[in-house]
Amino acid sequence: MGPTQLAAQDHGKRVASVFEMEEEGFSLFHGSEIPSEYTENPPLKRKKGPAPKMLGNEVCSVCGDKASGFHYNVLSCEGCKGFFRRSVIKGAQYVCKNGGKCEMDMYMRRKCQECRLRKCQEAGMREQCVLSEEQIRLKKLKKQEDDQARTVVVRPNPPSPPNTPHKLTPEQLGMIEKLVAAQQQCNQRSFTDRLKVTPWPQAPDPHNREARQQRFAHFTELAIISVQEIVDFAKQLPGFLELTREDQIALLKTSTIEVMLLETSRRYNPETESITFLKDLSYNRDDFAKAGLQFEFINPIFEFSKGMNELQLNDAEYALLIAINIFSADRPNVQDQPLVERLQHTYVEALHSYICIHRPNDHLMFPRMLMKLVSLRTLSSVHSEQVFALRLQDKKLPPLLSEIWDVHE
Repeated sequence: MGPTQLAAQDHGKRVASVFEMEEEGFSLFHGSEIPSEYTENPPLKRKKGPAPKMLGNEVCSVCGDKASGFHYNVLSCEGCKGFFRRSVIKGAQYVCKNGGKCEMDMYMRRKCQECRLRKCQEAGMREQCVLSEEQIRLKKLKKQEDDQARTVVVRPNPPSPPNTPHKLTPEQLGMIEKLVAAQQQCNQRSFTDRLKVTPWPQAPDPHNREARQQRFAHFTELAIISVQEIVDFAKQLPGFLELTREDQIALLKTSTIEVMLLETSRRYNPETESITFLKDLSYNRDDFAKAGLQFEFINPIFEFSKGMNELQLNDAEYALLIAINIFSADRPNVQDQPLVERLQHTYVEALHSYICIHRPNDHLMFPRMLMKLVSLRTLSSVHSEQVFALRLQDKKLPPLLSEIWDVHE
């Protein structure tokens, strides 16, 4: 049964696309043990300096409207602040119909974007301030992930006798070999689909409408290949076919984007800061933006990929981590949660033993890997916002992606 049929069988079934986090605790992993010595100290907060005092009669240095404060190094209104930020993040290029000679005021700011942006720059607004603010946003996102990680609730196993050497059972060894082989087989199958993907346009004008549509189609077709690869891999996971068809669909629909991000991180090249698909199709942040994605979504993807790359995981560790992610009993619409928990526990135990054997001196690796799954929950909500933004731009996703991400026109 192919992925399209799998999705079609559940057509019309509504599933929340933004994952809910409990305020007091987040039960993501079951039956795994994270010793207390793995808990890291929270980062120290940096005190902010006082905001410049306002008299109440200041005007915007760009358009003359009432100023709300100092933004990006310039006294300005909320409108010009937001306009400058959006222009910098999107790398926007505007064209003035009057040869760049517009006098900027509260009326003309809505009529000529090129002159408004130029006036922002002439007034002293700094692009690096916007980028710094974006980094602050990413730090806030990281802090949120750390806070969630500290609230993970686990049910610890009975303590093992001291100095007990870790071993992989024959069953665990066979399972890991099967996972790695299945992943390689799915990847190889994806390589054969490369010729079906819309070619990346070579148009010199990055704002050419037809070229942008081709880039968007190119990325969505890569996403479809990735979804099909994930479905094929999940069906080969020991225990997955023991679940009801409804639970299989519920787990796949809600884990697909997270598994896609894990697979994306495997393809991250830190030297070129790019991500490679289908062996040799590489893309940087600007390429993602040219396809219509927002930097609010692009930057977290690359930051997550960079962090995963620093862990230097091998194929077995990635395969086990993906299996643990798929078998998450707290997903919406999962009916047989005890069975999903038992299946996940099998993979958590295997990963823990594998790491203890292959990384005996790195006692923090196991909890670091599990915490990455918590980070993925946050990223998945950012993805939902990106999908909503694409709908506002009137960009339609292919039927398979619309169904699996619950996008209903």
